[in-house]
Amino acid sequence: MLSRKNNPFSFPPFLALFQKRIDGDDALLRLAGLRFKEAGLGTEFYAETPMELEGILRFRPTPETPAVAHLDRAINVLEEEGRNLIMDFMRRFKDQVFGFVIHDQVEIRTRFDDYLGALREVASTAKKVQGCPYLFVEYAVGLKFDLFIKIFKAIEDLERVSACIDIGHVGLWQARAVYLRDHPDKDICALAPHDPELPNVIEDVQGAVRTALDAVLHVIQALGGLAKPLHFHLHDGHPLSTSPLGISDHLSFLDEISIPFEHNNRRSLAPMFGPSGLSRIITLALELLGPERVSFTLEIHPSEGRLPLGDASYLFDHWKDKTNAERMNYWLWILDQNHQLVLEACKRNLEAL
Repeated sequence: MLSRKNNPFSFPPFLALFQKRIDGDDALLRLAGLRFKEAGLGTEFYAETPMELEGILRFRPTPETPAVAHLDRAINVLEEEGRNLIMDFMRRFKDQVFGFVIHDQVEIRTRFDDYLGALREVASTAKKVQGCPYLFVEYAVGLKFDLFIKIFKAIEDLERVSACIDIGHVGLWQARAVYLRDHPDKDICALAPHDPELPNVIEDVQGAVRTALDAVLHVIQALGGLAKPLHFHLHDGHPLSTSPLGISDHLSFLDEISIPFEHNNRRSLAPMFGPSGLSRIITLALELLGPERVSFTLEIHPSEGRLPLGDASYLFDHWKDKTNAERMNYWLWILDQNHQLVLEACKRNLEAL
């Protein structure tokens, strides 16, 4: 297994989603801390309040583990209350996390200058905080890519505000747009594997999916040219995949989507990127910015499976039924499998330099 501890290269921070998305007590977080420490993974937390972040930070693998906090998706930067909350997080946790992530907003389409002014106000306040973390604005609400890029070109001078490129979001919005051009008023993500119409449109579905990677590379190329730090949310997806949360992404790069008929002599479809697409994404990011100005979070949600706890079984001595502990252990194993893909892609790129 390749890890950060046994390689000669300078790697960027690699993080993964650190949450309790499976029912159970805090032993699940202790298990996550153990597995993250073994893998050398940093942590990305979700927190709506400073108190929530303070509580989950107790479970980070080590005090030195790189950390990012993803704030409430509903934060409105255009409102003073939203800006104050961001700054409250920055002041309180400046020595514990290196960045905070917020979602972009639909209002950017109609209040572009106001949004830039709000970001400038946050940046101005942040300058007064020694060692202030970065604020990363994530591509999330489906803005046109060039409008999202325009934000960061307009605030190129703001040292601590930059972009979070969520490759799954970019890929799915691209697939939606392409499919919509050929199928007006039809949402590609509303299709399902057992839809009776799917065999008739599968070529168009896959044609739209194949455009996702180029869209992601376009966004990286444009934002990487600004020479500002970029944060990445790495996960795969496919319009035909629907999780219990009703979303089509946050998949492993090793997943495939089963279909009830043959397409190109197979009964499954590759996701938008897969390992080869992931490698191209990482390669371009490193070529443009180098390892010191990028950070990657594996934002992959749990998938069904169980894995024996092995050396971590002692954490659950107080549990009679270990099912959810083994489900958590399986999710953590999936994260590490994808972590290996990211490490290998970085290693190949850095070897070529």
